[in-house]
Amino acid sequence: MNKKIDVSVIITVSSKQSRNNVEALYNSYKTALEKSKLSYEFIYVTDAGLGDLLNSLQTLQQRNEDIKIVKLARWFGDATALNIGYDESSGRLILTLPAFQQVNVDEILRIVNSFVDTDMIIARRKRRKDNIFQRFQTRIFHYFVKVMLGMYYQDLGCRVRLFKREVLEHIHIYGDQIRFLPLLADKYGFRVKELEVEQYQSDSAHTVYSMAHYTERIVDLISIFFLIKFTKKPLRFFGFPGFIIFTIGSLLGLFLFYQRMFLDIALADRPIVLVSILLIVFGIQLFAIGLVAEIIIFTHSKDSEEYIVEKVIGGQRKEIEKVHMPPVEEEV
Repeated sequence: MNKKIDVSVIITVSSKQSRNNVEALYNSYKTALEKSKLSYEFIYVTDAGLGDLLNSLQTLQQRNEDIKIVKLARWFGDATALNIGYDESSGRLILTLPAFQQVNVDEILRIVNSFVDTDMIIARRKRRKDNIFQRFQTRIFHYFVKVMLGMYYQDLGCRVRLFKREVLEHIHIYGDQIRFLPLLADKYGFRVKELEVEQYQSDSAHTVYSMAHYTERIVDLISIFFLIKFTKKPLRFFGFPGFIIFTIGSLLGLFLFYQRMFLDIALADRPIVLVSILLIVFGIQLFAIGLVAEIIIFTHSKDSEEYIVEKVIGGQRKEIEKVHMPPVEEEV
């Protein structure tokens, strides 16, 4: 009989990520989970080019450590790696941990013990060890999240998260959307809360990024903005700006028509005429895109759920007797 697992620990590791000593970090995580008295399993999802990491993990396996290793042919993104780890897991709770230590290991036990009346807990580092620039960039990013999405979180960059496996059953993430999982869970109605934890001493060394990284995060934030706000109502996303642009172009055209008809002002060699036409055409195109997207969503909406039922209290479901109609005889 298979052992019942309470917590599945998923650690995704790519060649681009910094990481601590594998054995030391694993032992630290394991010690923290043993204190919780819960059964657990470790699942590592690794990039193909990490031979040293694979050797270290296999060494741990030879010591009878309960570790499952999933080696990818190539890296498909952190979110995809998390989905693969989830498919290989069996725990009722999923605990994601980074390959480098972000929080003090004692905080992991506190996160597990705090998992009451919630569906997801994300760690929020106090960031006392970060410099002023790092704190500033974090606040700016989360300010944009609050303005664009209306959700207030303070540390979406922390990989330490504990949540029910039902979260990934209902939410599909891809690419590098792993940091935005709490936002999508919030959108679906899952109860998400942040828990303030102590930041690990050397964690600040992992928070300086290149400009390309910031550009990617902005693009990801825009995609999440669309997924959360307009997935089920694309006509509002495309139709509203399309209507505004069409209106501006039409008013401009009417003004030019008035000048030509009543003020006898020639329209030849005036670029503003082309601008008016382009605005009208572009506005119609945007509105048409939104309308087509709305039709597509309408035809497929019955196949997807956009809600989560926590529980049904009371009542009695009655079985409906199926009425079988006799087959229709074909006419000869």
